[in-house]
Amino acid sequence: MEPVISVSDLRKTYKKVDAVKGINFEVDEGEIFGFLGPNGAGKSTTINMICTMLAPSKGSIIINGFDVKRQKNRVRESIGIIFQENTLDGKLTANENLMLHCRFYQVPKAKRQQRIQEVLEIVDLVDKRKKRVETFSGGMKRRLEIARGLLHYPKVLFLDEPTVGLDPQTRAHLWEYILKLKEKEGITMFLTTHYLDEAEISDRVAIMDQGEIIAIDTPAALKDQLGGDIIELSTEDNQKALEEIHDKIDGAEVSLKDDTIHLKVSSSDAFISSFIKTLNIPITKLNIRKPTLNDVFLAFTGRKIGESNER
Repeated sequence: MEPVISVSDLRKTYKKVDAVKGINFEVDEGEIFGFLGPNGAGKSTTINMICTMLAPSKGSIIINGFDVKRQKNRVRESIGIIFQENTLDGKLTANENLMLHCRFYQVPKAKRQQRIQEVLEIVDLVDKRKKRVETFSGGMKRRLEIARGLLHYPKVLFLDEPTVGLDPQTRAHLWEYILKLKEKEGITMFLTTHYLDEAEISDRVAIMDQGEIIAIDTPAALKDQLGGDIIELSTEDNQKALEEIHDKIDGAEVSLKDDTIHLKVSSSDAFISSFIKTLNIPITKLNIRKPTLNDVFLAFTGRKIGESNER
């Protein structure tokens, strides 16, 4: 089966500065593909090129069998985009917003109301069809934007920070709709998010840094690359404890972040009892856990996902 997205040697240069440096990846039909990177990594530039909003300096992009450079209109018919910012018209009803989109994408007139009904059912907004969007909550607006992105039967739905600014409960509910959509419609989803717990639902994740893709795999495989356990502890004097750990443990992978010492070990079971006896500084807090995608992101980029790429 041919991939629904194929990116080959993609580059973008601005005044001799390489924002994107010859990246390559493919996205299979029906998968959720997470795309992560610190601010300034080249992530937005890449997405803008894929979505036909920015011309590449070099390389090729094929979406649903269509070339982004030569067949822009066919590519645009093949994708739906849920922008980070709200782009709905608050003075119009939900139905009116969706009808405008149908006209823009030339959905046949005889099929418009039926298709609007279908997408509103998917996001559970049928009873709000005739309500003005300005009366909607933030979560309802995001659901309506997802419905709008589905009206023309896209092969790929781009979700740019789909839950930004929403409270945790609304975020969770929105993801219920998104996952239901994937199961029901089989749509390929290309996801960017600053919430790494959301990226966990991706079938595969690509991490981009300084214009290059530095890792791409399933979330489980990426975490397995780090291996071992992570010990998080606080002491009565973290700086002295840090020095003591460096002195007593050869090759210790240890760091101090946000008043917490992070220590990576191959096995906490074999390590922790002797470690506690060895450390002279009293421990005030201790936690043991497996690596997360956040640890993967920090390991590969040296920064948290919201931090700038500038050094």
